[in-house]
Amino acid sequence: MQAKCLDDGNQQIRTLNELQELFAPVGSAATRKEVNYLHPMYRQWIEASPFAVLATSGPSGLDASPRGDPASLVHIQDEKTLLLPERRGNNRADSLKNILHDPRVALLFMIPHIGESLRVNGHARILVTPDLLSRFAMHDKPPQCVIEIKVDAVFFHCSRAAVRSNLWQYQSQHAVPTAGQMLETVTQADIDGVAYDQALQQRVRDTLY
Repeated sequence: MQAKCLDDGNQQIRTLNELQELFAPVGSAATRKEVNYLHPMYRQWIEASPFAVLATSGPSGLDASPRGDPASLVHIQDEKTLLLPERRGNNRADSLKNILHDPRVALLFMIPHIGESLRVNGHARILVTPDLLSRFAMHDKPPQCVIEIKVDAVFFHCSRAAVRSNLWQYQSQHAVPTAGQMLETVTQADIDGVAYDQALQQRVRDTLY
C-alpha cells in the first residue's frame, strides 16, 4: 500500500484502491445478509427493540440522535415501511430539519444485552395526519409528528463492537461530568449547573411524552 505521506507525517488513504488494500475480500455472509425489505427474521428483531439511533444529513451537517420507546420502538406498516413517532425532546428538531433537506436516513436498532445490532437505510418523510398521530399517542399525548421510512436496505451488525467495548456489562471507572456541569461550562455559567441537575430527573419524568 502506497498511501500519501502528508506534511504532518501522517499517511492518508485517498483512493478506493488504497482503501481496499486494507481489508480482506468481503465474505459471503456479509454480502448476503443485506436485503431491501423487512424480512420476517429482521422484523422480529426490530419488534423487540426499544432503542435506536437515527442518522440524517442536512445543510448544517450530520445528525445522529437517540430514539426510545417501549418495544417496539417503531411500527412496521409493511415489508417496506416503518413508522417512527417523534416524541417530546429539546425542540431543536435537527433530524426533522435534515429530512426536509435530504430524505435519506439510517436507523441503528439495539436491544439491551444483545450484542448484535440491526441497520435500516431508507428515505423518510414527515407526517402529521391526525389519525396517525392519535394512533401513536402515549399517556394520551400524541407525538409531534410521525417519520415514515421507506426501506432501501436492512442488515445486521455482528457483536464484535459490543464484545470489544463490554457494552452491556460495562461499569464506568471514570468520573464524567453531569449534564448541568457541561451546560454551565459551555455557557460560561449563564446556566446554573447545580440547579439544572437538581431539576433534571423530575423534568425528564414529567416530559417523557
